[in-house]
Amino acid sequence: MSLFLALDQSTSATKALLFDAEGRALDRESREHAQHYPQPGWVEHDAEEIWLNTLRVLRAVWERQGARTAEIVSLSITNQRETIVVFERGSGRPLHRAIVWQCRRGDEYCAAHAAAGRNAFVHGRTGLKLDAYFSASKLQWLVRHRPDLATLLADGSALIGTVDTYLIYRLTQGRVFACDSTNASRTLLYDIVRMAWDDDLCALWDVPRCALPEVRESAARFGETTLDGTWAERPLPICGVMGDSQASLFAQRCFRPGAAKVTFGTGSSLLLTIGAEPRFSAHGVLTALAWVHAGVPTYAFEGIIISSASTLTWLRDQLGLARDVAELEHLARSVDDNGGVFLVPAFTGLGLPHWQPEARAAIVGLSSHSHRGHVARAAFESIAFQVRDALEAMRAEAGVPLGALHADGGPTASAFLMQFTADLTGTDLRVATMPDCSALGAVLAGQLGLGLYRTIPDLAALPRTDAAYRPGLDRATVSRLTAGWRHAVKQVLLPRPPSSSIAPLG
Repeated sequence: MSLFLALDQSTSATKALLFDAEGRALDRESREHAQHYPQPGWVEHDAEEIWLNTLRVLRAVWERQGARTAEIVSLSITNQRETIVVFERGSGRPLHRAIVWQCRRGDEYCAAHAAAGRNAFVHGRTGLKLDAYFSASKLQWLVRHRPDLATLLADGSALIGTVDTYLIYRLTQGRVFACDSTNASRTLLYDIVRMAWDDDLCALWDVPRCALPEVRESAARFGETTLDGTWAERPLPICGVMGDSQASLFAQRCFRPGAAKVTFGTGSSLLLTIGAEPRFSAHGVLTALAWVHAGVPTYAFEGIIISSASTLTWLRDQLGLARDVAELEHLARSVDDNGGVFLVPAFTGLGLPHWQPEARAAIVGLSSHSHRGHVARAAFESIAFQVRDALEAMRAEAGVPLGALHADGGPTASAFLMQFTADLTGTDLRVATMPDCSALGAVLAGQLGLGLYRTIPDLAALPRTDAAYRPGLDRATVSRLTAGWRHAVKQVLLPRPPSSSIAPLG
């Protein structure tokens, strides 16, 4: 029997998983890492801590297998997208904390490019928006605020990588400097039509082209690893690398146009497959490179929700409203409705359909009747409201019929949230019973690369199980709730003055 090791490096934790040939998860180990908030709107991770956690979780799973390690044939990687690491050539030592996708320090740079009329140019090349969610403005900030790093990047002493690049470099002891196309496509530096780094975009964002990694297909081989060089007795091929959202789309087997999924996580991503030809929206819907295989791309429309399960974590950690998410759900279920309370989780702005980076969070509709249960319920409901908003925008653009919406991610364990999402969207929700779909998607890409499957459609025959949630709320109730949500959102979309001025760009 062949076994497949997977590394899932997410915003909050690093997980190692072991899968069998039919996609069943046999073992897992997880370690959380610290979230650093140097100032409001800024989010960082210690990339060295992530590397050490990577070794710890992989080693824990490896050592539990005993003699079965002989059956492990490959390592696959999935990761948080858009987060960027600058590290030293040779050693792989991080030269700055990783700047996380949630970080808004690049807002002013994006605003300056938008004011210069560059929105259409950037969207036409990348499928994305001029938004600090993506990697390039984070790099522009680094280059402009750390001239020492700018010098090292320009002379080749320092390298730039998304999280997959950084981990591959460390795992191969610097032998492989490469990323996969799905991660490259999230940087605002990559042309998704030509499928190549773009010199004009690199110049726009002050990024030295020489500091960027080679781009390979997700099912390609990314070298070999002996993990930390001491406890894996044989080299293990790294095969199957994908950004987490695309990997979950792949695992859900959303191969045909019209197939869609939502991954519930720290933030949430909706992807709707549109086929081999890119299409570009004029209304804020992103065009994503879903994957590339044998030189043929598959594209998807994407809707991004910036604050999803992180809202629940905020209630737990920042407000101390409950000891854990399970207690928060118990609080949410303790009331019959939200009591007119709506939580708009614009902690670092709002994504589709608003794309308002300056928006900030608010709890709207509080009264003397309100208590913890109403706030907890409003937090869960905010996730579903945002899914509905994004899905409606994507439906309007797609021009293809949408069937069931597939779902995965840790928060799918909340039956309350899943049912409310089905109610609000008016769509059958098919929830994967195995929540680690991103890791599974990377493994499936690896199996394709190893030649265990010949074509992508061959993967559709693999067994899968899911739970079904069907809409149950009447239309009048949905309309009333949606009207309350939209009124609450308007409260955080009030115009705000620019925070400061910056040097001219471009």
